[in-house]
Amino acid sequence: MADIIEDTSRQIADMTIRGAGKIARAGASAIGEFAGSYRGGSLEDFLADLKSAADRMISSRPTAVSLWNGVQSAVRGADGASSLEEARALVESNARRFVESSSKAVQTIASIGAKRIREGDTILTHCNSSAALGVIKEAHRQGKSIKVYATESRPWRQGILTVTDLAESGIDVTLVIDSAVRSVMKRIDKVFVGADTITSDGVLINKIGTSQLALAAEERRVPFYVCAETYKFSPMTIFGDMVTIEERDISEVVKPGEVPDQVKVFNPVFDSTPGKYIDAIITEAGMISPGSVYDVMVRQLGGSVFAKE
Repeated sequence: MADIIEDTSRQIADMTIRGAGKIARAGASAIGEFAGSYRGGSLEDFLADLKSAADRMISSRPTAVSLWNGVQSAVRGADGASSLEEARALVESNARRFVESSSKAVQTIASIGAKRIREGDTILTHCNSSAALGVIKEAHRQGKSIKVYATESRPWRQGILTVTDLAESGIDVTLVIDSAVRSVMKRIDKVFVGADTITSDGVLINKIGTSQLALAAEERRVPFYVCAETYKFSPMTIFGDMVTIEERDISEVVKPGEVPDQVKVFNPVFDSTPGKYIDAIITEAGMISPGSVYDVMVRQLGGSVFAKE
């Protein structure tokens, strides 16, 4: 298999490349490069190798439907090509189109979401979502005076990336430990988070700890907004498929010898937040309710949403 597939898959798996949008674009780009550099063989050989490459890429982060959708967007239609050259060109074109459209989606979400932020608002965010940060930075760019609290987001501490980004943009930002969420919620006007996956019935799958933000926000009647490109909607859940919640190595939580060998460590990457705790999902197609995800999924993806394989 081409080095680009192995290298990108490894970087996604070890979180060198992180963030749902970034891994989706990386996955699609790698598939496009794989197709562009493919030499020799027949159309049948290429399609078989393309499927292997796609499967390898998707397996690097099974929870992130953005990666699945990015890869599927890149390979779509290749099996209907009449020649190897046509198939290669189609995959390259598909990959470029996905990268361009997904990047524009973040900009559109920023414009829409910023309208929900008022002068003087204090915002809470979690993990490191380019879509959620785009909303916050756009509100700041518009001249709104805002404050932001960002969770540390252990164990990978993506919150460090978030506060650095916001501080460099000139935004008043405070880093808080994850267990302080309920304590600081009394200071918060709105919560903005990103998404790794959204199911057909509007359940949010996102960085572990997101659900506790939603519960604390519900308790204080603080609006809870999800910022998500529509390629984070999971077509597979229409068919009843469950979203796999990845569990990562315990070395991310404890060092060797730090606890007795018989101690178990539970290190899930994501949790689920029911739609009833979400005020709105902000997408490039507009603001929608969790209950509208299915309709948008069908409208955006068309008949392909029913092509499970």
